[in-house]
Amino acid sequence: MSHRRSLPLLAVIGTLSCGQPVPQSGTTAGDSAFAAVQDRGAAVMGVDQYTSAHVFEERPDGGRIVLERADAADSAGIATIRAHMREIASAFARGDFTAPGLVHAQDVPGTSVMAARRDALTYTAQDRPRGAEVRIISTDAAVVAAVHAFLAFQRSDHRAAGHEGHSAPR
Repeated sequence: MSHRRSLPLLAVIGTLSCGQPVPQSGTTAGDSAFAAVQDRGAAVMGVDQYTSAHVFEERPDGGRIVLERADAADSAGIATIRAHMREIASAFARGDFTAPGLVHAQDVPGTSVMAARRDALTYTAQDRPRGAEVRIISTDAAVVAAVHAFLAFQRSDHRAAGHEGHSAPR
């Protein structure tokens, strides 16, 4: 494992051994699996998961991942999100899905196909007013199906917009 890859893992280990999660609105304090995803997400992404919103949207040619801060005045948080999303687009284009694996503490559905068929995918990061998004595009139906599996898992595990009544950021 490279030095660069080991830093997020060390941050996750430190967060898990030191941090106490703050329950998100609509979750129960006893939901330790969700709290663990939130803690690991904060360590890997550098963004407080309880004051940010994810959207994982499927589209006919792939999909998109949106990450935004709730507070439009949080310029530091917004800058962190934008840098993270550019890094994610670059890593995914190389077939590197380490970050989602660390956040979810498992192999994330769809990523093995997305890594193997990385030449059939394009990833584009774009700034948004309160964060950024990564657009994922492919013309290969099997790859699009893998992208959809990846997004559906993410949406569920993050309890993001489109899952269990959570709303999308505006």
